[in-house]
Amino acid sequence: MKIWFDILTPKQVMFFGPAVSLLREKGHDVLCTSRDYREAVMLARMKRLDLEIVGRHGGAGRYEKLAASAARTLALAGVLEKFAPDVAVTFSSPEGSRVAFGLGVRLIGFNDSPHSWQVARLTVPLMDKLLCPWVIPYSAWTRFGIARKDVTKYRALDPAAWLKRGPSSEAGPDRKIVLVRLEESKASYIVDKGLTSLQLVDAAVNEFSKVTEVQVLCRYQDQIDDAKKRYAGKAKVVEDVFDGVSLIKNASLFVGAGGTMSAEAALLGVPTISIAPVRYYVEDYLVSEGLVSRARDAKALVRAGNKMLSDEVFRQRQREKASRTLAAMEDPIERIVSAITKRQPPIR
Repeated sequence: MKIWFDILTPKQVMFFGPAVSLLREKGHDVLCTSRDYREAVMLARMKRLDLEIVGRHGGAGRYEKLAASAARTLALAGVLEKFAPDVAVTFSSPEGSRVAFGLGVRLIGFNDSPHSWQVARLTVPLMDKLLCPWVIPYSAWTRFGIARKDVTKYRALDPAAWLKRGPSSEAGPDRKIVLVRLEESKASYIVDKGLTSLQLVDAAVNEFSKVTEVQVLCRYQDQIDDAKKRYAGKAKVVEDVFDGVSLIKNASLFVGAGGTMSAEAALLGVPTISIAPVRYYVEDYLVSEGLVSRARDAKALVRAGNKMLSDEVFRQRQREKASRTLAAMEDPIERIVSAITKRQPPIR
């Protein structure tokens, strides 16, 4: 079988990487494409996942996003016309979904972020099958035009795909490092609403740098440049692309303005505070399980963070709770491979 993956983000490198390896071991012909996007391309190199780069990331502006997406769609169409895949797999790539639909290729889609409604509107209606974590209700997807019968849930959060395959999920040596992850500032669901977590990031850096080392994890080069100026003398801004698990395992507190790394930290048993500017189903689940605390103002953030840094009993309970939670989750990779290799014609 000829299988095409369109892999656009660091999370997708981690999520799809094991499936790509397994499918190739089984003798399938697999093509992986991506775009010129710093974090994803460099992490793929670290993980030895070969990517064919087609097009670029469009940035934050509406016109720039549209122009880059249109150019990438056309370029991908040429690549895929030659490769002629039997099935396409994307984590809701707008260009990948459009090309698969246009070429009549069966499309298996993944998504855990219905809050990113712009992407969902462009991709979910084109999917032959959508797979997602069980914590997301069917109604979150059917409103975008896919039938409930075409939505399949797996009982796991997406980071389980790589955390179950990596080193021990127990937290590493306590080095009293606080990690602060910045938001996806160029995502449409943030840019269009003018959302920001900057004040809470400021509070985290200013407060916790008084007692321990703080490291700021950025997504884009302009974020790196701004953070180095803003937090000079207070925090280390990580400039190299990193393996999130390695960093998180050595942290004593994680403060996240996004989704994936917060879930990673929570499932690794690292005390985690979410300062994400939007609410989403995965976070709601982790909060309900007591694995993530949500802070909406600086006072709550500082109070929760100081308790987490000082209360070793709490920290041990978090590690134990996270270990049980992760162990109870199924392996998403098995679902990915099964969905891909099940032969059936596309529904058009």
